[in-house]
Amino acid sequence: MTSLTDRKNAAISRGVGMTTQIYADRAENAEIWDKEGNRYIDFAAGIAVVNTGHRHPKVIAAVKEQLDRFTHTCHQVVPYENYVHLAERLNAITPGNFAKKTIFVTTGAEAVENAVKIARAATGRQAIVAFGGGFHGRTFMGMALTGKVVPYKVGFGAMPADVFHAPFPIELHGVSVEQALAALKKLFAADVDPGRVAAIILEPVQGEGGFYPAPTAFMKALREICDQHGILLIADEVQTGFARTGKLFAMEHHDVAPDLVTMAKSLAGGFPLAAVTGRAEIMDAPGPGGLGGTYGGNPLGIAAAHAVLDVIEEEKLCERANQLGNRLKQRLAAIREKAPEIVDIRGPGFMNAVEFNDVKTNLPSAEFANKIRLIALQKGLILLTCGVHGNVIRFLAPITIQDEVFAEALDILEASILEARG
Repeated sequence: MTSLTDRKNAAISRGVGMTTQIYADRAENAEIWDKEGNRYIDFAAGIAVVNTGHRHPKVIAAVKEQLDRFTHTCHQVVPYENYVHLAERLNAITPGNFAKKTIFVTTGAEAVENAVKIARAATGRQAIVAFGGGFHGRTFMGMALTGKVVPYKVGFGAMPADVFHAPFPIELHGVSVEQALAALKKLFAADVDPGRVAAIILEPVQGEGGFYPAPTAFMKALREICDQHGILLIADEVQTGFARTGKLFAMEHHDVAPDLVTMAKSLAGGFPLAAVTGRAEIMDAPGPGGLGGTYGGNPLGIAAAHAVLDVIEEEKLCERANQLGNRLKQRLAAIREKAPEIVDIRGPGFMNAVEFNDVKTNLPSAEFANKIRLIALQKGLILLTCGVHGNVIRFLAPITIQDEVFAEALDILEASILEARG
């Protein structure tokens, strides 16, 4: 009998990489069961998509109710009230005490693409500045903005023009806030006139790049630089948004308001939905028909998103994220005493990571991180690696994870790290 893996290899492009060979059969909150009936604790959450857990009852109920009404009209043809209401809610809760407007699309990459379009339309400028290690999607503009070549850019030819990269401040890797700002100043002196820059885009906590939080001093300095030169600040909150960092949005940690915010992933609790929210006058820069998409703001995703926002508030998931993150970081700190390969434990709220170096060379060790991942998988815990060097394990369990399941996962994590040491 042909295995599912063989069928996948024969039917699907190898460009669609797979972290595991688990084929899901069902899932509930923080647990997944595969086709063979094996149970796994999910510390990936679809890459930060199901912050409210797999199949949260309120999310499923909202989608079922919408399913009985209609599934698609295309908002640009026959609009619907739920779309308008969700836009009103995002306008109210995103950072910044000013009038805002919103558009809905389907994916995080689409949100980023549209944010760039809006920024260019609003400023009449072309250039965009992004940061090394950042991830902004797999579309051509997304690839251009992303600060990592393999596997995202390799083999795809020339990237869109007028995209520039600056170093992201990571003290662990020898780049201070002062050095990062000096490099940005040098970029403006040597490569691109700041008067041509439409926007600076960054993740408040780098996701694929390694879960490095942007220092508050850096974020405030960027805001000042943008204001000085008439540049828009875009916060890519696709992975950081919706309670993951202990705040509804990660930018709230810095008391800095971006001009535009991109959102996706956990916005709709597992249903495809993305958004761009920003200053009203900026969002109104493109003309009618310049923004949108056939599936943008799909009614099922909109219904799910309303339920997600309700669950975050009702179940106090921002507080819960901080509690879980503190427990995880405390456990990792205890493990560090037995595992000198651990060189850093970090992350706000429940957006946490642990970084590993080789103890002999003190160089990043992707091999050790991946060994832990594979051992944990055998023990029933799904983990993800990340980072430019691949030596970081990131933790993205649902914020709704049950205490007993979380405790079980921490035991598996510790056992896997110690076993990886041999």
